[in-house]
Amino acid sequence: MSPCVKRLGKWVSLVSRRGLSTSIVQKDAAAENGVKSLNLYSAVNQALHIALDTDPRAYVFGEDVGFGGVFRCTTGLADRFGKKRVFNTPLCEQGIVGFGIGLAAMGNRAIAEIQFADYIFPAFDQIVNEAAKFRYRSGNQFNCGGLTIRTPYGAVGHGGHYHSQSPEAFFCHVPGIKVVIPRSPKEAKGLLLSCIRDPNPIVFFEPKWLYRLAVEEVPEGDYMLPLSEAEVIREGSDITLVGWGAQLSIMEQACVDAEKEGISCELIDLKTLIPWDKETVEASVKKTGRLLISHEAPVTGGFGAEISASILERCFSRLEAPVARVCGLDTPFPLVFEPFYMPTKNKILDAIKSTVSY
Repeated sequence: MSPCVKRLGKWVSLVSRRGLSTSIVQKDAAAENGVKSLNLYSAVNQALHIALDTDPRAYVFGEDVGFGGVFRCTTGLADRFGKKRVFNTPLCEQGIVGFGIGLAAMGNRAIAEIQFADYIFPAFDQIVNEAAKFRYRSGNQFNCGGLTIRTPYGAVGHGGHYHSQSPEAFFCHVPGIKVVIPRSPKEAKGLLLSCIRDPNPIVFFEPKWLYRLAVEEVPEGDYMLPLSEAEVIREGSDITLVGWGAQLSIMEQACVDAEKEGISCELIDLKTLIPWDKETVEASVKKTGRLLISHEAPVTGGFGAEISASILERCFSRLEAPVARVCGLDTPFPLVFEPFYMPTKNKILDAIKSTVSY
């Protein structure tokens, strides 16, 4: 396990148990709440338990969530909160999200699960043309801000082209929704609770590769982590690396190897892709003079292109090399050739060395 996945921050943001609160208060979580070693799917499960427990207007629904779901993220919810608040839906993603929009529009907290991110596309119209525009088209008289759409995304080692895609960039083009991706169990719990309680519709992508692989000490109580705030998880002086989700652990491995060759890397977890924290990335690039972005999604039209363009506009005179992108290939996600498709540690390390020596 890479240090990125295991790293424990001393401070996290806590929130009161009032269900609709969005206030952030800094506390020492270990001292106040106690911590427990959890993997990522267990941290998501714990967050859902807290969300349902603290807000009687919260509901969890989706395909097979009643018995725990294919990744077991909703295990025990129906037994504790009943089938009226945790229930299975038909195999119809458009219907799941459409129902969630209506439920949220009535003042509820709708937590919808799309079983795999690859199958979110039938709901694309509901997300893009309904949820994202609900508040705007009504002049803020109505909204569906209580809608959170959870879905597992990315490679899993054997998923092939229908269970391994990273479609986050599709939704980053849409004003009116937020896009959030955690890198670890502690981040997943705190960010998910923030998403559920945020007054805007949110798509929350969960890295399925890390559901059981990532293990971390997670505060047991109710806490929230701020959205749209990137985190510098490794400081450096020669090059800035930016990523999100499961790719962070791969990138940190490359940073460790680069350090052995005398290259100091600064690593940033974006966490929220829309709206993203330009200021933190800009400050880092102005210090290092170089930028590398890595994500699993195909390179063309990936969100890395937006980061690259924004930093070029803001930091052009400070850059000492072209912005580098190490991403998935412009092909359908392969099965047998997955190792060739993925942005690996060695690919990132080669790009680091090439950029630094430009």
